[in-house]
Amino acid sequence: VLINNAGLQLWDRHVTPNGYEETFAVNHLAPFLLTHLLLPSLQAAGTARIVNVSSGMHWGGRIHLNDLMRERRYSSSRVYAQTKLANVLFTYELARRLEGSGITVNTLSPGMVRSEFFRDYGGVMGAIVRSWRVFMVSPQKGAETSVYLAASLEVEGLTGRYFVKSKVVKSSRASRNRHLAGRLWQVSAELTGLDPQAIPEREGS
Repeated sequence: VLINNAGLQLWDRHVTPNGYEETFAVNHLAPFLLTHLLLPSLQAAGTARIVNVSSGMHWGGRIHLNDLMRERRYSSSRVYAQTKLANVLFTYELARRLEGSGITVNTLSPGMVRSEFFRDYGGVMGAIVRSWRVFMVSPQKGAETSVYLAASLEVEGLTGRYFVKSKVVKSSRASRNRHLAGRLWQVSAELTGLDPQAIPEREGS
C-alpha cells in the first residue's frame, strides 16, 4: 500500500530550489514522482493499492496549465485548490493506465482535520483558522477513510473512485475531464523528468 498524504498550504508564495511553486511541488509533483519511483515495488507485490489524499477543496480548483507555478497571480486558497484537483485528476489517469494490473488507485477527502496543517499561519488568518478547530475532526477520525481504502476487503479491486467518509461519491466535473487529466500528466512528467509513457496509456481505456 502506498498512501500519498503529505501536503501543505502556504499563505505566501514560496519557490523550491529547482524553481517550482512549493505548494504545487509538494502536493502534486512529489506524489506523482514518488508513485512512479515506487511502482516497480508495487508491481512486484502482485496486488497493491495506491491511495491519494485530496480534499473537498478540489471542487473549487482550476488547473492553470499556462501558469501552474502561479507566477502572475498568487492566492493561497486557489493554489491549494488547484493541487487538490490535480490529486484527483492524477488518481483517475493513473487508475486508467494501471487497469488490469492488480494495482488499484483511489482518492479521498478526509474532511477538515484538527492537525498542525495551519500552524505557520499568523495574524487574522491564523485567528480565523484557530476558530475553526472546534468544527474539525480529530486526526484519528480524519485518517479513517485512508485506512479503509488501504485495508478494507470491501474495496478490493475497486479503482478510480473518490471517497468521503468511506463512501464513493461523485467528484467535481473538472476532475472527470479526461483530456485535462492527460495534459496534466504530460506536463507533470516533463517537470519531474519522467517519461510520460513510463506508465503507458491503455488502448480504449
